[in-house]
Amino acid sequence: MIHENRLIIAKIAVVRVRSGVIIWTNSDMKYPVKFEIEFKKNNSKGLYIALEGIDGSGKTTQAKDLATYFESIGRTVFLTHEPRRDGIIGPIINDVLQADVKIPEVAIQYLFTAQRAVHLEEMILPALKRGEVVISDRCFWSAVPYGMLDRFESSKTTADRLLTSLSILSMYHEFTVPDITFFLDVSIATAGKRISDLKRKTEIYEKKEKLTKVRSGYELLLKKFPEHITRIDAEKDIEKVAETIIKVIAKKK
Repeated sequence: MIHENRLIIAKIAVVRVRSGVIIWTNSDMKYPVKFEIEFKKNNSKGLYIALEGIDGSGKTTQAKDLATYFESIGRTVFLTHEPRRDGIIGPIINDVLQADVKIPEVAIQYLFTAQRAVHLEEMILPALKRGEVVISDRCFWSAVPYGMLDRFESSKTTADRLLTSLSILSMYHEFTVPDITFFLDVSIATAGKRISDLKRKTEIYEKKEKLTKVRSGYELLLKKFPEHITRIDAEKDIEKVAETIIKVIAKKK
């Protein structure tokens, strides 16, 4: 259970609460909204690790290297990623990310939520129960920075951004939170160069202006959940980044 959500609500309340409830406002209407968000801890014998960061931060590379490390010490690894592009929902998500299909931006996160629920129940939780090390390139934490981008521009007030981040996380009520989450921190310039070096079609979130806004969303996430997300300097050599990640895991185990 993550209590910080309630603390964030209390901070928002200084600006937005009347009579003990949050007042959700826009240009046309005001509604009182009160909610709590609860995440589940991983109580299985497996280990759940997630890597987060903007596109081009090196998550996929580090996830593979981390899997190799755990396999070298005799652990069974389930290496996965989000969003998935298989199954029933995955192909639709792929078409949206490739800009082959256009839907309202606010609808994208609902697709991600549905896909993540299936992924969690059918793949992640069973692997954890088997005692495996689950290494995921992204998890539900991504929903905050990308969801905020889909809902409004960064010019919104801090109170608006905080409230929106909570409303996004509410879609993941009672999801299992990773045991350890790493945020791979790189500059926009570094991320852009790495994406360009891939020599493939650029996806909708990989443009410079969107990378900048997504990074801002991650900063908000890191500020509010520092005990759940560890920042890693991913500007360093691949080997140095991998060593740092392994050292942090060793300390937390």
